Amino acid sequence: MDWLLILLGCIAGYVLILSYIRTYKPFPRFITLYGPIIGLKTDQVGFFDYFKRHSGFLRIYGSIGVAMVVIVSVAMVAMLLLSVNLTLELKPEPTPLHKPQNIFLIPGINEFVPSTFAVWFAFFFTLVIHEFGHAILCRVEQIAVKSMGVLFLIIPIGAFVEPDEEGVKNALPWPRMRMYGAGIINNILIGVISFGLMVSLIGMAVPIQEPVVVGLYQNYSAAQADVPIPSIIRTVNGEVMQTSQDVSDILNSTRPGDTVIVRFDHKGELLDYSLNVSPWPEVLGIRESGFMGVFYYNGQGVIDTVQSMFSPLGIFMLLSVPFNPSMEGQYLRILGFDIQDTEYYNVPFPGYWELIHLLFWSGFINLAAGLFNALPLVPLDGGFIFKEGTERILNRCGLARYTDYIVSLVSTGMIVLIVAIFTLPYLFHI
Repeated sequence: MDWLLILLGCIAGYVLILSYIRTYKPFPRFITLYGPIIGLKTDQVGFFDYFKRHSGFLRIYGSIGVAMVVIVSVAMVAMLLLSVNLTLELKPEPTPLHKPQNIFLIPGINEFVPSTFAVWFAFFFTLVIHEFGHAILCRVEQIAVKSMGVLFLIIPIGAFVEPDEEGVKNALPWPRMRMYGAGIINNILIGVISFGLMVSLIGMAVPIQEPVVVGLYQNYSAAQADVPIPSIIRTVNGEVMQTSQDVSDILNSTRPGDTVIVRFDHKGELLDYSLNVSPWPEVLGIRESGFMGVFYYNGQGVIDTVQSMFSPLGIFMLLSVPFNPSMEGQYLRILGFDIQDTEYYNVPFPGYWELIHLLFWSGFINLAAGLFNALPLVPLDGGFIFKEGTERILNRCGLARYTDYIVSLVSTGMIVLIVAIFTLPYLFHI
């Protein structure tokens, strides 16, 4: 209830500020209104000129960005086509992933993206990194930057840089493409660096050794006794347990049908259960000892999995973490979500998990923004690069007049593919 009152207060305050601004016409030069969105801007952008002294390097950087956009764009189109093809073949049931609000990566709106400080910081950081890439390459290519600013809708929701439209229009194709591609390569580079730092830091967490029970096998004694999870096994038959291996050592001396008295610690409450151990499930191997049907939290396994993910394929697996319903995906949520699993580690300094979350979301949102912006879809940066490249190719054939038609056709195709992925599951099951 408190958060609702705070939210209502923030909305009321924002409406009052917006109403007050609207009474002054013309608006102060540092304020721009876009409907209900307030833009605070400044024309003090001379510091971007500093980067002109590194023009040679930055032009190479921008050219690499253009090449990367082309590669990523082709890969993204291929992924969209494969996704639509799989959807047509499998006709899946709609899932939360297909809900309209989950199309856009907006914290608190997209149900897979929490509204936390780490997410909002990463969201805003991504926009700044992207827009500064455009502004820096504008100055390197002798295109004037008129202003920059921040957009507010109760809270900061974006950043912008306003280049001189005539300067952009009059620039040569390659400088324009480098300018368009700079934002994308910035996002992808920062995303990879953020994930790299996160993977490096995750090894500093030391898993606790206590036998933390996080799951029960159905139809076995622990589940039949309704043992609460998560719980820590404190004693078995009166003997103190320090590790899961201690529990295994005692159970190895039992046989199916034997009874063990297990004391579980659930949120500080000590609970004793009398459990009749069963034969081991065949899928876990044939053993003579008894099995009580619990599985433990494997903190070191989580760390090892994350550390193995700093690779092209691993990065795509990290991008799937918020949406992955599998058991592995649930364990990996520790990277970006404030969940109880963080209690199963000793950390090197206060705020460690907050830093891990910030790095995860900085990597996730920067890479997501970079990959999406690379699509050959106007008004995305990838769309403008596609338009420039198409025009150059058609110019050589004397067919430049068809550029806008081709770009419009491809852009429309991209929209159709994206909409199809989200709507076809609903259409199949009307």
